[in-house]
Amino acid sequence: MADVLSQHEIDSLLSEMSSGRVAVDDVLSGKYAKGEVSNYDFRRPNRISKNQVRTLSSVHESFAEVFGYYLVSKLQTVVSITVTSVDQLFYSEYILSVSNPSCLYVFDIVGTDGSGILEVSPQLALTIVERLLGGSAEQMPKTRTITPIEQAVVRGIIEHALSDLRNAWRSIAEIDFRFQRLEMEADFVQVAPASEIVIVVSFDVNVGVHTFLMNLCFPTFALEEVLAKLNRQQVTTTVGRQSPKRMRENMQILNQQISTTYLPIIAELGKTSITVGDLMELKVGDVIKLKKRVNEEIEIIIGGKRKLAGRPGSVDGKRAVRITRPLTEEDLVEEDISYKPKE
Repeated sequence: MADVLSQHEIDSLLSEMSSGRVAVDDVLSGKYAKGEVSNYDFRRPNRISKNQVRTLSSVHESFAEVFGYYLVSKLQTVVSITVTSVDQLFYSEYILSVSNPSCLYVFDIVGTDGSGILEVSPQLALTIVERLLGGSAEQMPKTRTITPIEQAVVRGIIEHALSDLRNAWRSIAEIDFRFQRLEMEADFVQVAPASEIVIVVSFDVNVGVHTFLMNLCFPTFALEEVLAKLNRQQVTTTVGRQSPKRMRENMQILNQQISTTYLPIIAELGKTSITVGDLMELKVGDVIKLKKRVNEEIEIIIGGKRKLAGRPGSVDGKRAVRITRPLTEEDLVEEDISYKPKE
């Protein structure tokens, strides 16, 4: 049965057709289909524009990059963090999406009356704890409530994350984020009314071969003044440019991390090549003649790279090597069976 038009709808249609803005043939052919009209929910207006969403995404991509570098240095493994989405939700919808148990780190947005939430999956928190305490974290941990000792271990990571988040937001405004408390169940976290619109920034945290979820939740009423000033062009140019002071700080952190990094050192006494047949016939007492003479310098390999020359010896009854000089380009030519000079 066809839909019955109301008198108001009939009057509106006749008015549009008489003015020429709507052609009769288009109506009869079904050009104006009902599916082309999108519904608008007045109970749920968009509080932030698309440009503001892009700006927030850019800011949090900067945070993800810096915080990812920090986790690499702390966990001593491959870590990458990517922004997957920036959404507007009712606070009640966000709370319903939180898993139970979870790690909800509530932080104060200093200078406003609001608080935010840094949601970390328990599996990510347990993986961080295992890596910090010397474990390999090769297997995905089972979801469970973290213990008070584990909470104390993870808290330092969270506070550093809030510091990196504050630095990322400096491109927009001077906002400080201060750790308040940890909650395991979402029902005990009320940072906004249930009908309030919140901004939820979602991240994928890749630690080794595993991927974990991390979310940031900001109530819009706490960021109204900041959101009003958001301008994509302004933030894009600011995020990509670092001040000289910030660059010096980054260099100091980089030098500190590099100075405490361990590298394996190998002193190679010499090498040679033999046939597979000779190898199969080797027995106890046989002597293999090396290409290196006794009075020649030996090579010192650092981190898999041939870097220095030295002479073997002993110090206090222990084997040692005295460094004589760095290797030159001529020294780095492989003199073995696989080396073929250029024609």
